[in-house]
Order: sequence, then C-alpha cells, then structure tokens
Amino acid sequence: MVWRASPLLALTSAGLRLVRAVLPVASLWIGKLIIDEVVRLTDLPDPPSTLLEWWSGGEGWLLVLYVLAELGLAIVSDLLGRVAGLVDSLLSERLTVSMSLRLMDHAATLDLEQFEDAGFQDRLERARRQASGRMTLLGQILGQMQDGITVLTFAAGLVIYNPWLILLLVVALVPAFLGEAHFNARSYSLDYSRTPERRELDYVRQTAASVETAKEVKIFGLNGFLRDRYRELSLGFYAANRQLARTRAAWGALFAGLGTVGYYLAYGWIILATLSGQLTIGDLTFLAGSFRRLRSLFEGLLTSFSSTAAQALYLEDLFGFFEASPTIRSVPGARPAPSPIEEGFRFENVGFRYPGVERWAVRHLDFTLHAGETLALVGENGAGKTTLVKLLARLYDPVEGRILLDGRDLRDYDLDALRARIGVIFQDFVRFNLTAGDNIAVGRIAARDDRPRIEAAARKSLADAVIARLPAGYDQMVGKRFRNGVELSGGEWQKIAIARAYMRDADVLILDEPTAALDARSEFEVFQRFKELSAGRTAVLISHRFSSVRMADRILVLDGGRVEASGTHDQLLAQGGRYAELFELQAAGYR
Repeated sequence: MVWRASPLLALTSAGLRLVRAVLPVASLWIGKLIIDEVVRLTDLPDPPSTLLEWWSGGEGWLLVLYVLAELGLAIVSDLLGRVAGLVDSLLSERLTVSMSLRLMDHAATLDLEQFEDAGFQDRLERARRQASGRMTLLGQILGQMQDGITVLTFAAGLVIYNPWLILLLVVALVPAFLGEAHFNARSYSLDYSRTPERRELDYVRQTAASVETAKEVKIFGLNGFLRDRYRELSLGFYAANRQLARTRAAWGALFAGLGTVGYYLAYGWIILATLSGQLTIGDLTFLAGSFRRLRSLFEGLLTSFSSTAAQALYLEDLFGFFEASPTIRSVPGARPAPSPIEEGFRFENVGFRYPGVERWAVRHLDFTLHAGETLALVGENGAGKTTLVKLLARLYDPVEGRILLDGRDLRDYDLDALRARIGVIFQDFVRFNLTAGDNIAVGRIAARDDRPRIEAAARKSLADAVIARLPAGYDQMVGKRFRNGVELSGGEWQKIAIARAYMRDADVLILDEPTAALDARSEFEVFQRFKELSAGRTAVLISHRFSSVRMADRILVLDGGRVEASGTHDQLLAQGGRYAELFELQAAGYR
C-alpha cells in the first residue's frame, strides 16, 4: 500500500533510514577512539605543556581528526533526520489519501443492502478509522527498519567482545514483548466488541450539538437526556479501559524491572573486565554505551513490534472491508441499456423481502410500465411503493420473479449504463452542503461545468426563483455546515432536488413524494411542469396526494406489497375500492 502511494518517496525514505541506521554505532566507535587517544596522550613520558607545542609537535593531529569526524557525523545525522522526517510526513499524507480514495472507490461498488445493515455499518466505521489513522503505523514500520539495522551493528560489536551479553539482553526483554503483545490483543478485542456502542457514542455527541437537531433538542428539552446517555456510554468505556490499563501497568512494571536487572548484570561484567585489563577505557565507554543503546533499541523495537501487531489487527478491519463484494453487479458481456426505451418495464411475479426480515416487502407483482407512460403508485405506508422503485432502479434484485426491460432481464444490462438512464428523487433526498449549482449538478455530475444545463434544470423544477434570491446565485453555498452557507426551507430544498432529475435528462423519471414539503400553489405548479416535461418519457410518481396522482396516465394501488387495483383516476373511483376510500378520506378534510 505504501509503494502504491508513492514509489519514489518510499525508496527515498528507505535509503535515508539505511544510512541513518549505521550512524549511531559509527559515532560511538569514534568516541571510543577519541577516549583511547586521550588516554594514550596523557600517558606520554614528556607531554607538551601548551597548545602550540601540541600543534607543532604533531602529537594531537589524530585526536583532532577523530573529533572532526564525530562533528561531521553529528551534522550529517541531524540533517538526514530532518530530511527523513519531511519525506515520511509527505509519504504518510500520500498514504492516507491513497487509502481513503481506495475506500471510497470500493464503497461505491457495494450494494445498498450492505449499507442498510447495522453490522456492515460497524465494519465501515472501523475501516474509515483505519484509512485515516495509519500515519503512526507507517512511521513505526519505517522506524523499525532503521532500528533493526542499528541493532545488528551494535550486536555485532557486543558479540566480538562477549556473545553472552546479547543472550542476557534477549532473556531480559522477551517477557516484556510477550506481555505487550498479550495486552494489545486484549485491547483490540475490547475495542472491536464495543464498536456499536462507540458509534452510538459518536451519534449522541453529534445529535446533542448540531444544526440539524438544535431546534428539537431545545424545544423538547433533550439536552439532559442526551448528556446522561453520553455519560452512561462513556463511563462504560472508561471502566473497561481502566481495568485493562491497571493490569497492563502492573505487569509492565515487573517486566521493566527484569530488563533493568539484566542491564546492570552486563554493566557489572564490563566494569570488571576493564579493571582486570581485558578492556581499555575506550572499550568500556563503547561497550557501556552500546549495551545501553542496544537495550533501549530492543525495548523500543519489541514494544513497537507489539504495537504494530496490535495495529495490524485493526488493519484487518480495513482489509476485511475491501474484501466485501457486491451481489448486484454487471454480468460479463452485459448489454448496453436501451435508449430510447421501446417497450418498457415488465414485472413478472416479482417478490422481494429485506435481508433478515420475514415479511415480504412486495410479492406477486405483475404489471407493465409502458414506454412513455406516466404511472402513479398509491398506497398506505409500508405498501411497498419505495421498494418497487428501488427494484426498478436495480438498487436491489428480486428474490422471486424477474423484471424485464424491452423484453430482457434487467440483470442482462450494464448496471452503470442502466442507472444512467434513470433519474430518481427519493423523499429522503440528500441535502448536500455544496453550492446551489453543484446541488443540481449531482444529477449528472459529469456535466458539472455545463452552467446552461444546470440553469435549464432549475427552470424546469422552478428552483430558478429560489436561486435568484441567494446572494451568490448558483455559486452560493447552501446548508449551514460551512461558513457563509445559507439554509433553505424544506420546499426550496425540494425544488432543487427535483432539478437533479431534470439535470439527469434520463429516459425514466421517478419522483418519490416529490412535493411533500411544498405549499399547494407550488405543488400545482411543479406537477403542471412535470406533466409537460415528462411527455414522451417513462415516468413513475409516488404521492399520497390524490390531486397529484390523478394527472398520471395510469395508477397502481398497492396494498401489502401487492397490486390491488390498476386504472385511471376516474376508473378507480368508479370501482369503489381502496383507492376510492382513501380519496374520500382525503377529500373530506377539504370540505
């Protein structure tokens, strides 16, 4: 993943760390040479008494050379450290961007069914955190590469003097490593198991202080309820983490003590060897410094390895998300979607129920949506109207039966091409915190730079009058999430959403409760315009308002996921069934 993010930066970082890895032992070795040279010079039988005599006699040249070499290494080490930090920072940013883009691209391929599953939402939340939080992991891995090489160079020096020093060091530090690995695994397991609660915690915190919920939180006095719920969830997290932290700290102190004892045993041997003449003062300095640095590096590496292993467990969440695959996709050799549509859509004994739900959302659907026809869907809540639209747009595939388009199964057509021919505006449309122009352009985002097309779509939906009142017109940021954003009323948002359907310029227009937030005059104007602009196109209209659906060429009455009746407004009234009953109930409210 790092290599894909930036091969050049990855190679540069590796090269810099390779050079920096050998600098500590080189510097320590030169320090040994300096001390040994100082000891030699002080043991001269008749040493010079002034700096000039040292200089003219040539006795101090080697010492000056060693000091200059150590100075040069210090400067190079500092310079390489700063360059490596810059390269790692750039590489980390590139990795975060690369992983986030990959996550977004993969999420776009997945099914609506997966996004509507709470378990999948947990996986997605964990994957999001890993995609944006792996910069520390990258730094750890690169640091381990560098420290590993440094350890080898220091270890080589110790082995030359006494191999038992390395064995003593390993025995002292391995328990600490195993302990860290154990507690990291427990920490991941705890975090994994509490993902639903963490999502709820974030939701409660957002709900308690956001522009979308502020009105009802204040009016209903919900602040205390939300605060108490947040406290309850957060204290639960705190209690679990506190217990784990206490246990980890106790065992960590024990393991650290073992490491310290091992270090001082080795240090004692080095001192005794120096006193007995086996080692020089320079050797003492080199070995003591090497052992101290090696112990520090070993501890850092073992802890880092343990931490990396723990973070690798978290990365499984990201990789697991990437392994998720859609079930709704284009088949090999898929056909292009027909344009224009010649015959229309045919539902043949179509049945569908949502995953994990026993009740059928729709079943035994048999009807035809003819090309160029405006079809209205009417029924009480839960009758299956929106589900039918999702099946039509192939957001879901039927569990039973099939849907034909111009005589061929919808699954035979290229999925992207099929959806490109369909424009859908759902009742719960998204209010994008973008400019007014971009809010319309999302209907056909490839034409985002086509301002005349955006303005034409706005005129068709009557959103042009709304945008004309905005300070910056089509370039005005709408929504209150960002600075200088202007909030719109529900009806104004709805007109902009309807403009997306016209922006799409699709063969099939589907409006799901498109005028729920409009006043009576605006509703009448929108439907008059829709009737004019949908002429010659295939259109589906869902609405609870019978004043709207009566304009359709044909009306389907749905009940319990089945087609109960079909006909024009007058025909259905004459039949005296559910449609007539609902119509009379609604009409009575206006009398």
